[in-house]
Amino acid sequence: MKKYIAIALIATGTAAFAHSGVKDPDVMNRMMGMSELAKQMKVIGSMHMGQASFDAAAVNAALEKIAEEASYIPSLFETKALDPKSEALPVIWDDFEAFTARAEALQSTAAGLAGSVESSGDLMQVMHEIGQSCSACHSDFRSK
Repeated sequence: MKKYIAIALIATGTAAFAHSGVKDPDVMNRMMGMSELAKQMKVIGSMHMGQASFDAAAVNAALEKIAEEASYIPSLFETKALDPKSEALPVIWDDFEAFTARAEALQSTAAGLAGSVESSGDLMQVMHEIGQSCSACHSDFRSK
């Protein structure tokens, strides 16, 4: 669980630095989308870790936004665009079907959880399920 929270917080903290110097607009759009996912995970993760007060409406809104952003992932990667700053691995385009399935799994998981969070006790399950979905994709399709 701590691994998933750490991934979300690190991704959010390094997003601005990673985006500087990116020349390809397709890569920049992808990075912006992934940064939005990380931002929403930070909302949930900060409450889970007790760094922010629990707010069910904010968690549910973050889950809705994660589902929305996940729906864009396949279209953001349709064009094979690489940049030295990108963490996307070329295997994405070699196995685009599996990559798309992982994005759809994230979308489905987040959409299924959205609206279900009522108490801080629900955050463990949310972090676990969303974190597993993110980690499954990152392990195969992301370099860092």
